[in-house]
Amino acid sequence: MSELDELRAKRLRQLQMAQQQAAGQQMQQNLQEQELESQINNILKQILTVEAQSRLANIRLARPEFARQVEILLIQLYQSGRLKSLDDKQLLALLTKISGEKRETKIQLK
Repeated sequence: MSELDELRAKRLRQLQMAQQQAAGQQMQQNLQEQELESQINNILKQILTVEAQSRLANIRLARPEFARQVEILLIQLYQSGRLKSLDDKQLLALLTKISGEKRETKIQLK
């Protein structure tokens, strides 16, 4: 085996090890994200009624960033002791406060 072949084999081993480490880190990060999502969902199930959970799920489909902000706010309120449970009407009122003015859609036919 020539010196060039040895260098190639060594470099190939280094690349394979680096790839395995990156895959391991990615898998660990995915597991942490799944665990965090699970914790968020468990807390939200404790706070929200079924109807409120459904409303939040619909919002998540339409506006994921806004839904995440609402989830974080709800969890903070729950952890600080200012919120015990929330039904659909209360969630709707909270959403109205958060989003500010309600956007109205006007369709004009010409």
